[in-house]
Amino acid sequence: MTRNARLRIALLVVVLLAAGGLFAYWTWHQALEKANRADHQELVPVHTIDKPKDAYDVIVAGTDPEGVMAAVSAARNGLQVLLVDGRDREILGGLFTLGWLNSLDLNKSPVQPLGGPLTFLNKGLFQEWYDQIEGTSFDVNTAANVFNKMVSDEPNIDVMLKVRRMEPMLTGSTITGLRVEQADGTTVEIGTKALIDATQDADLAAAAGVPYTFGREDIGEPDARMAVTLVFKLKGVTQEIWESFGKHPQTYIDKMSVAGFPSAKEYPSSDPKQVKLRGLNIGRQNDDTILINAMHIYNIDPLDPESVKKGLEIGQREAPLIADYLKRTFKEFSKLTFAGTAPELYVRESRHIRGEYRLSMADLMENRDFPDAIAYGSYEVDIQSTGPDFSGAVAMNPQAYGVPFRSLVPLKVDGMLVVGRSASFDSLPHGSARVVPLGMATGEAAGAAAKLAIEKGISFRELAYSEPDIAELRNRLKAQGMDLDMPKIKTPDYARHPAYPGLLAAVSMSLTYGNYDNKQFDLDGFSNAMRYAYSLSGVKRVHKDKFAGNALDAVADIADPAKTMLTLEQAAYTMALTAGLDASRSEALGLLLEKGWIRQSTIDAIGDRQQLTNGDAFMLIRDLVELYVGVKYE
Repeated sequence: MTRNARLRIALLVVVLLAAGGLFAYWTWHQALEKANRADHQELVPVHTIDKPKDAYDVIVAGTDPEGVMAAVSAARNGLQVLLVDGRDREILGGLFTLGWLNSLDLNKSPVQPLGGPLTFLNKGLFQEWYDQIEGTSFDVNTAANVFNKMVSDEPNIDVMLKVRRMEPMLTGSTITGLRVEQADGTTVEIGTKALIDATQDADLAAAAGVPYTFGREDIGEPDARMAVTLVFKLKGVTQEIWESFGKHPQTYIDKMSVAGFPSAKEYPSSDPKQVKLRGLNIGRQNDDTILINAMHIYNIDPLDPESVKKGLEIGQREAPLIADYLKRTFKEFSKLTFAGTAPELYVRESRHIRGEYRLSMADLMENRDFPDAIAYGSYEVDIQSTGPDFSGAVAMNPQAYGVPFRSLVPLKVDGMLVVGRSASFDSLPHGSARVVPLGMATGEAAGAAAKLAIEKGISFRELAYSEPDIAELRNRLKAQGMDLDMPKIKTPDYARHPAYPGLLAAVSMSLTYGNYDNKQFDLDGFSNAMRYAYSLSGVKRVHKDKFAGNALDAVADIADPAKTMLTLEQAAYTMALTAGLDASRSEALGLLLEKGWIRQSTIDAIGDRQQLTNGDAFMLIRDLVELYVGVKYE
């Protein structure tokens, strides 16, 4: 920008402030920020080694952003590091740079400065990386080059790409190294004091015998998991076209990102059971192209290479059809042309390891901190579509919550940490904790933890349960630039409600969603007989061994149960039938009280037994699950 241009802008700011105050300036500033002036970069080759050393202090498996941060953190803590990848990759950054997920799901602080740049939780290496890219979305070449530079600037890191196979080496239950089949077919055994599994699917943890759940298995849906996506590219984007996106109804824009076009979900899929479209997430690049994350592909098993190949083929066939639909349907896309698909699938969900602590929905609902928190999350609990009949939902929106170090420490295996989306998170809170910026923070923490554990001569498990050592780890992370101060939290309205204990149970079993504003729980709204039957069916899904009956039998004799107010008698009857008890409507409540499956205090708190609220219904469910099943959600 020339000196004269800067002077003109400064003069304009003065005029705006004098004439209309901050709002006029903010409007002008937002318009200015829609212009991306960054240059497109050529990829800088990654320097790789021909032969690894016999041993390293730390081996980091996986070159996704989480693995890159783990390697850099370990190296900056003075450790000798091998960063190794078992996919056919030539650049670093994985999901971001090869899956083309170039729009960031940001881990924002709950308090943002007025008119200033975004403030993020954790900061640290993520902030260092973010400050070198274009903004809320980025050019994938820029991102790859920044990852590459961060790694190449550390002389303690060796990089191995395109290995054919990786297998953890164990002595008893302790990791001692990694067996690697190299690109040329030869096998080497590499010793290590610590292994950080940053693969997308926790492949090495699973191979070492770490227990895990798959998809939504933990809430009774073993065959369900969030859809995979193939990102595709369009070209021909001018500044005028870019700004036109932001004028479309219910669509939001800055200089690098667009979110909206909700009616795109009406796209007539070539195979609606296999692939659909949702609203568009658009990330800008530094040439005339954009990347679009919107395609949902179902029934793909991320652990089966043939299934993954099938997913790519489905997406590659569908992407040109989607591009043509966008051109025909939205005038903003009419001049754009299809320019290809990402080299890799965007996989949201596969394994969820079992660690020393498993992050729960109650943790997010409570905005809970932990003494061993090594990162903080705040992204909404975004449950993407799991099939053609479920379009997805936002379970709730936390202000901030801690991620315990214990969630990185797998059960049964020592000498290993797992970072990223496959760490020890229940499948529902994983909808928030899976986002890559948070995963990058866990990677940074893992690298520093490796140094501390090696220095102290202790295992990661011992570190996890040592208060002074965890305090030391947190202090070291703060010293290297991480922000580990829990943000100030306001007590949410839902947490003040008398039915909050019931809400915790209902949310934890995926019986209700609060959406972005946490208001759709509707605790004071009236329930109905059908809704309650569906809720009890959901309880049975999660705790199927305890429920022999069918909740829908309780509404079989009601003409229109969805329009029939839920009474206490009907609620008790539905509970009894779901549990397999032989009871009439008039007998059910007394029987449940006799068995001790409902608290009298819960019944006494019901304002009107002839029209129960959603909060009343959730409290009854809470009692049944706690007192009969023996599970307490808190």
